[in-house]
Amino acid sequence: MTTGTVAAGPTASAPGPAGPVGPGGRPAAVALPPRAERAERAEQAADRLRTAAVDAVAVTWVDNAGIARVKAVPLGGLVHAAEWGIGAAPCFDVFLADDAITTSPIIGGPTGDLRLYPDVERAVPLAAQPGWAWAPGERHTQEGAPHPGCQRLFARRMEAAAAARGLSLKAGIEVEWVVALAGAPQDEPLYPTHGPAYGMHRLTDLSDYLRDVLRGLGEQGLTVLQIHPEYAPGQFEVSVAPEGPVGAADTSVLVRHTIRAVSSRHGLRASFAPVVEAGAVGNGGHLHLSLWRDGHNLGRGGPGPHGLTAEAEGFLAGVLGALPELLVLGCSSPAGYLRLVPSHWAGAYQCWGLENREAALRLVTGSTGERSSAANAEVKCFDPSANPYLAVGGVIAAGLAGLDQRLALPPEFTGDPAAAAPGTVPRLPQGPAEALAAYERSAVLREALGEPLYEAVLAVRRAEGEQYAAATPEQLVAATRWRF
Repeated sequence: MTTGTVAAGPTASAPGPAGPVGPGGRPAAVALPPRAERAERAEQAADRLRTAAVDAVAVTWVDNAGIARVKAVPLGGLVHAAEWGIGAAPCFDVFLADDAITTSPIIGGPTGDLRLYPDVERAVPLAAQPGWAWAPGERHTQEGAPHPGCQRLFARRMEAAAAARGLSLKAGIEVEWVVALAGAPQDEPLYPTHGPAYGMHRLTDLSDYLRDVLRGLGEQGLTVLQIHPEYAPGQFEVSVAPEGPVGAADTSVLVRHTIRAVSSRHGLRASFAPVVEAGAVGNGGHLHLSLWRDGHNLGRGGPGPHGLTAEAEGFLAGVLGALPELLVLGCSSPAGYLRLVPSHWAGAYQCWGLENREAALRLVTGSTGERSSAANAEVKCFDPSANPYLAVGGVIAAGLAGLDQRLALPPEFTGDPAAAAPGTVPRLPQGPAEALAAYERSAVLREALGEPLYEAVLAVRRAEGEQYAAATPEQLVAATRWRF
């Protein structure tokens, strides 16, 4: 659960009619820049990292099961990695969360190789891992062509699709986690604090730990908006400043790495699993988005509900209508459906409402006086098992389809939809099979993802659904508790 919001505002580098702008003002295209240009940027990044006493760089990508995978190079090898990439087998696209491997009609098997290229301009020294830096990676073929299964490239394509319409987006992904004692048994988390939900008691018990989380995020250049205890035992949440959708996905990966490292240094263990204890409130990975044109927040100043412009309303209507299939991207683990239950602020119902924390799509206008910059929408049904690049890219694809079709939002719902008459408000899928059926009907997601990525996601979700079909909630939670 969360009570926080993420405000979103325009920046000087916001995409305009000429196309999306990436780091350093360069066009954000999926094709690799020339090799000499990549080498020059890597040399500059290596000089910067060397002054921070960095010895090695961890280059990560997130697979379709929501697991961050890594290849690391010594700092002296960063330029070569930027020029020629790092070997990464394509079968990682069909890894499951427990490291089992499935296959899809297009991707799978032991044959072939890809090259993982670090985004050196995003490289940052890791505050809680002395001597290490981190950079997100993108995967291309050995010939240098974009890998059609690369999730980060998919998110960039969707960001570019919005820019082609003269639109930009700002996004932020809330990070919720549960912290337990590192030496506790795997199947019985022991919490370092037992204070009340949202209570100062918890902050006091773990003030040194939370201070170090804040320090680490700040030293890595991230702006923290708020950090606070959450509802479940040992649970906390942190929100950082919004940025472009791909940047927000990158940041969510970096935030989790940082929290995990700080936890380890304090003798603690962090879990970002959707559910840490069966029957308890789980961890959310709520996605906040706002839509902009020419520096104007389209969530304000319009004739639609609560000041939405027609474009913003169409975008949100597209997202709302596609939530059943979007769960395949935003609620990737079967354990996520144990979190997605009514009256837990998880967004279990396919409805929207102003500041309604039980609606899957919550409209946030912000305080009077800042609404032109703060208005945004929150997708509440997503959790941290999601690959953040798939989540943001899928939401953009669905939103743009709704905008193009000039859809309108249905009437909003106020209060708890669980208390409504049966059949009044549709429930979102209650298990992987139901979500997959919606996904397979979605022409929008199939076209946006492209056949290789679409099929790889489908194969992973089917395999994990079958893997845990007969598991009890307790068995499912135990199997996924420390995987995310």
